[in-house]
Amino acid sequence: MVDNNYKKRSSYNTTFFYFCTMAYKSLIDCVLDLEKNDMLIRIKEEVDPNLEMSAIHQIVFKNYKKAVLFEQVKGSRFAAVSNLFATLEQSQFIFRDTLKPVKGLVSLKANPVNFLKTPLALIGSVLHAPYALPLKLRTHQFEEIQIEDIPQIKCWPMDGGPFITLPQVYSEDIDKAGIMNSNLGMYRIQLAGNDYVQNKEIGLHYQIHRGIGVHQSKANAKGQPLKVSIFVGGPPAHSLAAVMPLPENMSEMTFAGIMGGRNFRYVVKDGYTLSRDADFVICGEINSNDVKPEGPFGDHLGYYSLTHDFPVMKIHKVYAKKDAIWPFTVVGRPPQEDSQFGALIHDITDGIIPTEIPGLKAVNAVDEAGVHPLLLAVGSERYTPYQKIRRPQELLTIANHVLGKGQLSLAKYLFIVAQEDDSTLDVQNEYDFFQHLFSRVDWSCDIHFQTKTTIDTLDYSSTGEINEGSKVVCAAVGVKKRELYEDLSNLCLDNSLKPHLVMPGVLVVESDDVESVKSKLEQLELEGIALITLVDDSAFVSEDISNWLWITFTRSNPAEDIFGLDEKIQNKHWSCRIPIIDARVKPHHAPAMQMPLKIVQMAQKKLNNAL
Repeated sequence: MVDNNYKKRSSYNTTFFYFCTMAYKSLIDCVLDLEKNDMLIRIKEEVDPNLEMSAIHQIVFKNYKKAVLFEQVKGSRFAAVSNLFATLEQSQFIFRDTLKPVKGLVSLKANPVNFLKTPLALIGSVLHAPYALPLKLRTHQFEEIQIEDIPQIKCWPMDGGPFITLPQVYSEDIDKAGIMNSNLGMYRIQLAGNDYVQNKEIGLHYQIHRGIGVHQSKANAKGQPLKVSIFVGGPPAHSLAAVMPLPENMSEMTFAGIMGGRNFRYVVKDGYTLSRDADFVICGEINSNDVKPEGPFGDHLGYYSLTHDFPVMKIHKVYAKKDAIWPFTVVGRPPQEDSQFGALIHDITDGIIPTEIPGLKAVNAVDEAGVHPLLLAVGSERYTPYQKIRRPQELLTIANHVLGKGQLSLAKYLFIVAQEDDSTLDVQNEYDFFQHLFSRVDWSCDIHFQTKTTIDTLDYSSTGEINEGSKVVCAAVGVKKRELYEDLSNLCLDNSLKPHLVMPGVLVVESDDVESVKSKLEQLELEGIALITLVDDSAFVSEDISNWLWITFTRSNPAEDIFGLDEKIQNKHWSCRIPIIDARVKPHHAPAMQMPLKIVQMAQKKLNNAL
C-alpha cells in the first residue's frame, strides 16, 4: 500500500505552505491538496492498466469531475493519478495563487501600455518575475529503474501498446545549448509493443510545427544524435508549460516557474537535463532516420491514429523518485480532460492571439470538432468603408494570416465574420456564430479553397499522404441575405433522405451518394437552407450541435468532400447555390474508438467500491 507514504508527505511545513503560496513542490503535494478539498477519488483496490484504468478515468471525468488516485496498479509498484485537470474550476484551484499574475503578464505582452494604465493591479505580476529563471542544482533524489517498472497503461483496445499521455519532452538547440534555448513539448510516447526492444527503445510521435522537429533537423544536419529527456509528473505547472502556445523565444521553463510560483529546478547528468521535481525522467537519443512503426493510438479526434514510422528513442537511463506517482490522461472524442487543458489555456491567453494578427478580434478552435479541424473567427472589415455593397476583403487577409500561424495552420475549415456586423457576437458560442454566418454568406463568392496543403497528422479525412489535405475559408459580411428555415414542414423533401435540421438553416440527410442528393434537391428552392451535410445517420447527427460538429468536420476533407447544388467554376473559383459536405465514413478513414462493455462494467464496479 502506498497510502502511508502519501500521508507522511502531507505533514511538511503546512503552515508556511498554505499561508504563503500554493507553490506545489511535487505532484504528491497537488494530489493531497485536491483530496483535502474533496476534488479527488482514491481507489485502493488493484486496477488493471490494460483498459480498466482508462475506463475508470472516463466514467469519473463524465460523471464526477474529480481527480483519481490509483494506489495499486497491476504490474507496477508505482501509483498513478489522472484527471488532475478535470474541470476549468479545478485547474483554477490548482493555480489559484499564480493564475492572476500570469494573466497579468500575458496582458503586458499583449499591450505593455496596460501597466501604465493599471500599475497597482499588475504589480503582483511583476513580483512573480523572479520565479522565471530556472535554478540549476547539483544533486537529485532519483533511483534508476526500467521502462517495464512504469505503469503500462493502455487506453483503448486497438492501441499498439502502453503510452505516456502526459509527457514533458525536453530537447535543446544543438547550436545554442542551454536550458533557455530548449523546447518542452507534449508528444505521445509509446513505451512498448510493435518492434520496440523492451527497456531499450521507445517511440516518439510528434507532429509538424513542433519545436523538437527543428532541434532534430539541426542535429541531423550535423550527423549528431539529439539528446532528449522526458519528464513525467512534477508540479502541475510543468505539464501545462509543455502544452502552452508560448511566443517565440520564450522558454517553457520560464513559464513553468512563473505559473508554478517556484523556479524550475534541474540537474545535468551524463549530458542530459533532468527536471529535479519530476516524478520520472527518461533519457535517451534520437538518431537521424532511425524510425520504427508507432501506433495505433486512440487520439483526441475520437478516432485511432494508425501505424506510421516515427522516431525511435534509444534509452540511456530511466529515473524515478521513491514515492513517485505516474500521471496520465485519456484522450478520445471531445470533450475529454484535454478539453479542460484547452479551456485553461484560453482562460490564460484570451486576447493574446488577436494582438499578434492585425485585425483579428477573436478565434475559437472548436473543441467538439477535435480542435484543429475547425476554427471560428471574428475580424475587422475596414478596407473599403465607402462602398455601399460590402464584401469580404480584410477578412481574407486575416484568414491567410491565421492559417499561417503555428498550430492554427493545421485547421481545415475557417469560418470568419466581421465584427462590424455584430459587435456582441461571441466566437465561443458556436450556435449563434453559425446563425450569424449562415444568414449572411454568399456561396457564389465567399468560399475559398487551398488544396494539397498541411493538416493535422492525426486527421485521416484525406486520401493523400499523412499531413496532407486541404483547407477552406468561408468569409461572410454585410446584412442578412436569407431567413433561415426553423422547420422542414413546408418543404417537399424526399423522405428517403431522412432529412433533419441540426439548427435553423442546416440540413442533414442520408444517402448512398452525393449525386443522388443533388438530383433530389437541385430542383427545390430551399431559400432558407444555408448548408447541407450528408451523413450515415441523420438522426444521430441532428440530436445536438456537438454531434454535428464532430461528424461534419472530422469526417470531411474540404477539397474532396464539399459539393454543391448548381456548382460551377469561373476563373478557377468554385461556387454553388448551397454547399453539401459529405461527412460519411469512407474506406480510408481511421476507425472510431469504443470501449468494450465488459471493461466499462468492471470499471464501474471498482469505482462504486471506492465511493
